[in-house]
Amino acid sequence: MYFLYSFVTLLAIVALSPYFVYQALRHNKYVGSLGQRLGYLPVSFNLDGDESIWVHAVSVGEVLAARPLITELRARYPHLRLFLSTTTLAGQQLARRSVNDVDGVFYFPFDWAFAVRRTLSLVKPRLFVMIETEIWPNLLRECRRRGVRTVLANGRISYRSFPRYKLVRPFFRRVLDDVDRLCAQGDEAARRLTLLGADPARITVTGSLKFDSLDVTPKGGRGRERVLRFFRMTSNRPVLVAGSTAKGEDEAIIAAFNQLRTGGSNALLVLAARHPERFDEVERLCKSEGLATVRRSALAIDSEPRADAVVLDTIGELAEIYRIATVVFVGGSLVREGGHNILEPAAFGKPIIVGPHMQNFAEITEAFLANDAVVQVRSERDLTTAILSLMGDPVRRARLGAAAKALVESNRGAKDKTLAVIAGVLPPKDHDRSSVVRPFRVVH
Repeated sequence: MYFLYSFVTLLAIVALSPYFVYQALRHNKYVGSLGQRLGYLPVSFNLDGDESIWVHAVSVGEVLAARPLITELRARYPHLRLFLSTTTLAGQQLARRSVNDVDGVFYFPFDWAFAVRRTLSLVKPRLFVMIETEIWPNLLRECRRRGVRTVLANGRISYRSFPRYKLVRPFFRRVLDDVDRLCAQGDEAARRLTLLGADPARITVTGSLKFDSLDVTPKGGRGRERVLRFFRMTSNRPVLVAGSTAKGEDEAIIAAFNQLRTGGSNALLVLAARHPERFDEVERLCKSEGLATVRRSALAIDSEPRADAVVLDTIGELAEIYRIATVVFVGGSLVREGGHNILEPAAFGKPIIVGPHMQNFAEITEAFLANDAVVQVRSERDLTTAILSLMGDPVRRARLGAAAKALVESNRGAKDKTLAVIAGVLPPKDHDRSSVVRPFRVVH
């Protein structure tokens, strides 16, 4: 079965190779990382062959979620080196720029036996921590063979992945048997893992690390005013932020924004496409719809943008932009992408609008809806109505934002629960065995 999995994975990469070549030539993606993806890390990466903890976070969102956990792992396991891997270029860039508590950052290897064996032989982990949905059969099997302990942190199985995993449930059950402990974001994530064959005794519902990863402490003590100066924006100008947008959503946002301008508003639109390769496309679209448009990277120093729209073409700045938003739309939700993280704007107390497709964050969205902390729309027309209404209603904006922020604060604590699970798998030298987390149990 593992051979068949590896063979199918190889066929998929061969079939997708034209896409990879295009991305490499057009967007400079994957260039320079192939060696590491094949397991060829430089010997200097771990020259003395020290034992380590290996944390894997696929992209930007997972890196952000992992940061508070990494800081604590460094403090609790000072005798072990700490390495972080990512899959995407954006995740790699953010990790290298903003994660200071690791000894090295590298690209995650292809899940082929020879590649993961090379990587494991150099990284020498005693513990492998995967963030969210990074469940790789060959790597986990090799970890089991070598006695490397494994933990799934912030675990979830998306609504799109779940049916595919169910098709190969017998195989996936064997894969999950190789994971020592699984920390699920919520009851639904735990239920899906159980239905796929995970032992309920190994599952702990910890909540989402993304609640704990949210840092709203003003940088340098200056908060919103500092961000306004940094992005050259005046404090009295309304700002509509559309974050993590997917193809097919930008048109709806621009249409709503143009109606806002027709009503006499001098608002600024900030569009942040989910994928960097869409920056050019979004800029062209804004200009074609009559908006004076500038890229974030091209903003003149100490000069307020005279443009109608700013295309956020940098990595890792979206959270700071949320700090100065008047209204936020979180993308991937108006089209069938499953939605994106609403917790960052919520932590800043911002009024948030999402579309109908929030399946990837279903439990969080349900909690926000139940507490009147988010506005969910069903169509492009509803989106326009919601944006116009909120931009003109400061009282409702304040009420929504306060409810969202309160919900974030009340749900912190996943980090400590996850660390307690990890301590049960790999006790620190000063481990206190009184710290116990009750495992998840299925109620029939």
